[in-house]
Order: sequence, then C-alpha cells, then structure tokens
Amino acid sequence: MRPIRGVPLLAALLTGLTVLGPAAPAGAEGGGPSCARQELLRVPGAERQQTACLGDLTTAGLAGTAYTDMADQAGLSAKGTRNPSGVPGVQIDGYFPDDSRLNATHGWAHDSQFVIRLPDHWNGGLVVTGAPGTRRQYATDTLISDHVLAQGFAYAATDKGNTGPDFFTDGRQPGDAVAEWNHRVTELTRAAKQAVRQRYGHAPRRTYMTGISNAGYLTRWQLENRPELYDGGVDWEGVLWTTRGPNLLTSLPVTVARSVGRATDDDLVAAGFAPGSAFLWPYHEKAYWGLTQKIFRAEFDPSYDPSCPGTTAGTTVERILAPCASDAAYDYATRPRAVQRAVAKVALTGRIGKPLITLHGDLDTLLPIATDSDVYEQMIDARGRDRLHRYYTVQDGTHTDGLYDTYPDRLRPILPCYRSAFAALTRWVEAGTAPPADRTIARPAGGDPVNSCALEG
Repeated sequence: MRPIRGVPLLAALLTGLTVLGPAAPAGAEGGGPSCARQELLRVPGAERQQTACLGDLTTAGLAGTAYTDMADQAGLSAKGTRNPSGVPGVQIDGYFPDDSRLNATHGWAHDSQFVIRLPDHWNGGLVVTGAPGTRRQYATDTLISDHVLAQGFAYAATDKGNTGPDFFTDGRQPGDAVAEWNHRVTELTRAAKQAVRQRYGHAPRRTYMTGISNAGYLTRWQLENRPELYDGGVDWEGVLWTTRGPNLLTSLPVTVARSVGRATDDDLVAAGFAPGSAFLWPYHEKAYWGLTQKIFRAEFDPSYDPSCPGTTAGTTVERILAPCASDAAYDYATRPRAVQRAVAKVALTGRIGKPLITLHGDLDTLLPIATDSDVYEQMIDARGRDRLHRYYTVQDGTHTDGLYDTYPDRLRPILPCYRSAFAALTRWVEAGTAPPADRTIARPAGGDPVNSCALEG
C-alpha cells in the first residue's frame, strides 16, 4: 500500500499554525503605475483595509510574505503545476464588520477577511471566489488567482465569514454559518466592483464567479440567486445542498458507519461512492469523512448529539479528525423538520441565471459525483436552464489534486481542465462561442496531465 500523505499538512491547516513571513517581498514596494492612486482606494463597507503596491501579485512573488498563505493552500494542487508570475499591481487586504473571530490571519482575529488584487495591466474583468473547505481567503491563490491575474483580471476572494473546523459555532441558529458564506460573497462582489471602478476609472465589463468545493457551491448559489452581479461562472465540484437530500448529511453517515464496522464497502458503493475510488478510502477515512460529517451535522442539526462535537470540533489534531461515533447511525430523512428548514436556508434549486460550467471528477471520494453534480445537472435541466449549462466529468479526477502526487498512475489533476473550462466560459460570454457539449474528459495516455487538458478530445 502506498503511504497516505497529506494528513500532517491538514493538521497544520486545522490548528491554524501558520507563520507568515515579512510584510512584503524584497523590492516589491514602490515604483510602477499601480502605486499612483493606491492611497485613494477605499473598499465600500470595509471596517479595516490595508493597501500595498507590489512588484508581483502571484504566489511566485508573495510566497513567504504576509500577502499570501502557502500553508492554507496545501494539498489543493499537484506538484509540477506551472503558474505564471511577474504581475505587478495593488493588493488590498481587509475585513468587513463581523462579530466572529475565527480567522487569525494578519493577527486580526476577525472574520469576513478578504483580499482584492488589482493588476497594473487590466483586461476589464473581475473574478470573485470564496475559500474552499473551511480555509481562508488565500487558499486558491495558486489554483485561481495566479492564472486569472496573468490574464489581466482583477481578483477578489473572501474567507466566507467563518473559518476552520469550528465554523459551525458562528451564527445564532442552525444553518446560519453557511448562509453567511453566501452573504459574504455578495458583499465582496459589490465592494470589489467599486474598488475596480476607483482603480481603473470604470466598473468591470465582465464579472465571473468561480470556486472549488464549498466555493463551487457558492458559485452555484450566486448564479441562482444573484445572477445580476455576474456574467457567468465555473463550478469545480461544488457541494450540493438540497432540502430533502442528497447532501453531505445523506452521503457521509455510511462512511462513519464503515469506520466503526457497521457498514461494508458494498454499502458505500450503494450510497454512491465510485467502486473505482476504493484505493482512496483509507485516506479519506482518516482525513475527511468523519470530520466533515460531524462539523456539518453540528451546523445543521446540533440537537442530534449535543455532546459531540459540542462547542468545538477538537483541541488537538487527533480529536479534530476523529468522527462522532453517533454519526454512524445518523439518518437525515428521519430527523425533525427543523433540520430541513436549516438546510433550506442554503439549498440549491438549479435555477441558474447566467452561463455555468461544472467540472467533477468521477473518483471524487468526498463528494461522490453520483450524489452531487450528476444530481445538480438534473436539477438545472428540470428548471429548463440546460442551455446555460455545460457539465464535464473528469475521468480519474478526485476532490483534491494533491492526491495525484501519491497516485500518478491512477489519478489525473482537474486544475488544467478547470483552466480550459474558464477559457471556454469567457469565450462563451464574450464572443458567443458555445463550449463543447457535455462530455467525459478522458484521462490522457501521455503528455503532461498536470498542465494540459483539452475539453474536446
């Protein structure tokens, strides 16, 4: 058996033990056209902001500084991923008013933190995203920010208003913490548009929403509920929340049951997990399944077992990753109606109002494709919005590209396909060139799967 990698990295993320470097990369401050009016930039509604003129807004220039957090990106991309660099511009960091204190980035201990990056050479567009998982605002710098900045887009990302494994402690009622995620994306999108107007003299001509995992969910929700703010979006294996199911609380309990000997591998397959993903199950059992089930069940159904996780997912990495034994018997369908009402606050409908491209790996072992994006496609079709949607299944893709480094003979990274999909979206919106029809993107037999992917095979 291959060694299971990534758990130490996950541990660092969960406990927040991130040490940021010096305030700015050497030689980055001052000079260049981006500095001309930076002191005049104001993010509407921000309670605090700090602005810096930087010689390179990409991770190549920011790694080891306070302007990004490489540890919070751990495991999301494959080694060997090639990223652009050398994009000068202005970065604005700050936060909106909030009463929760889970995000310690910059020593602020304040949630609703954001980052806005404004490149010197602007193409007239804006890309907005949120943090995947329970990570923070710099989590997709390598996956998304570097690439779109090099194309000339302005970029904005939010921590979603609460972070870390204890995110469920935010809010007054069940479901409030996740509902805040959507509010914070809307808030940032409106504010970033105004910051763009201040910097360049006019509002963005095109605005795109995008994201991976929980931020894929945010993309879906924004295009359903705030389509007037965007021109389109790319959803990279977004989480599916529906009031009656499927959702995480209907797919994950069987994994906890299996971990305590109350379910079999066949039960996982029957629940929608791809049989071909079985080699990934030991890793997910250790690092994802139990943790994800307990913190989202605590968010939407805290009365099920008030003692676990209680007021915290854990104070040690071992306790954070450990499942609640009671979740092995969790049955969403039989829970009180109040639980469905909590999920209804954030539920998706499929009624998208702008073009959307969805990508999902057929070996996703956290969000099985059969109970997630396959279902969401059906929801979009049922709403009569299929003309606005393209759906690509990535053969041998899984939830995080970092696992490719452990299994290069069995997996393929989704990131290059995501980049191809984003390019296809912009052509669709800006030139009227329709993307390829829904299809499975086959794993290539050769070439460079880490950095290339053709939507049409």
